[in-house]
Amino acid sequence: MSNSKVFDKAYLLALEIIKVYKVLVERNEFIMSKQLLRCGTSIGANLAEANGVISNADFSAKVSIAYKEGLETKNGLSLLKDSNYIGEHDYKKLHNDTDEISKMLFAILKTTRINKKKT
Repeated sequence: MSNSKVFDKAYLLALEIIKVYKVLVERNEFIMSKQLLRCGTSIGANLAEANGVISNADFSAKVSIAYKEGLETKNGLSLLKDSNYIGEHDYKKLHNDTDEISKMLFAILKTTRINKKKT
């Protein structure tokens, strides 16, 4: 794990998304499962990239992408729930975790952009 709370949460979410992906593939759902896997694991991947940026603008861009991937993940989870591929319990847990991460990322973006205007 890292020293970043949001990265750690995104990493744990990615592990849960991978578990859901495996179950969905066993149920012969290949399209939405692959899309969920891509966006659900991309949140942490973009945050990992943000740790190695060379400018504030690059940092903001990576966090912004991670935030958007969170929105896409929540949409995918809703589609999977409403199409009865995942149950209400799994949906709520994953959606709430993704929502929490998204709120943290949005707060980081707000702070980053406010600090940019001050300089």
